[in-house]
Amino acid sequence: MMPELSLNILDLAENSISAQANFVEIILDENIKDDILSLVIRDNGKGMGDEFVKQITNPFITTRKTRKVGLGIPFVKQITDLCEGELVITSEPGQGTELKASMKHSHIDRPPIGDIVSVIHTLIVLNPHIDFLFIYKVDNNIYSIDTREWKAILDVVPLNDMNVQKALKVDLLSGLKKIGRSLI
Repeated sequence: MMPELSLNILDLAENSISAQANFVEIILDENIKDDILSLVIRDNGKGMGDEFVKQITNPFITTRKTRKVGLGIPFVKQITDLCEGELVITSEPGQGTELKASMKHSHIDRPPIGDIVSVIHTLIVLNPHIDFLFIYKVDNNIYSIDTREWKAILDVVPLNDMNVQKALKVDLLSGLKKIGRSLI
């Protein structure tokens, strides 16, 4: 199991990138009132068939060529099981994949969110050809960043331009601070 949820999010988003997605949506929702933490990662990648989806929580089932085990989804499954939650994965070949994980927010075994700012920043900067929508909710407070909007404003300036990288980091930090979350 990874020590922070943000590292799991990074791994799962990298799965979307490997599946040739050009759009990845990441929604992190801390519902403190109802004591639920949920994560949704949705992509428009190549998707998976039903039989593969049924086996995807098995660490020895993977599409990776670099190693014979896939640990990202099994780790998330382990976390949700430990924290009185569930993991639901839906996918359709050629249409993409959606992963929904939920767990008890206050559960003693729930890992901390971790450095989500660096994870989202890294995904955006290292993959400027992919569009990301990141939404972070804490009860009724919402922060979002959509690279499609940034690209429309920036026109030909790439998201990995040094000045844009700095602006993205500032936006992420200030946005999370406004919803009551700084580096967690």
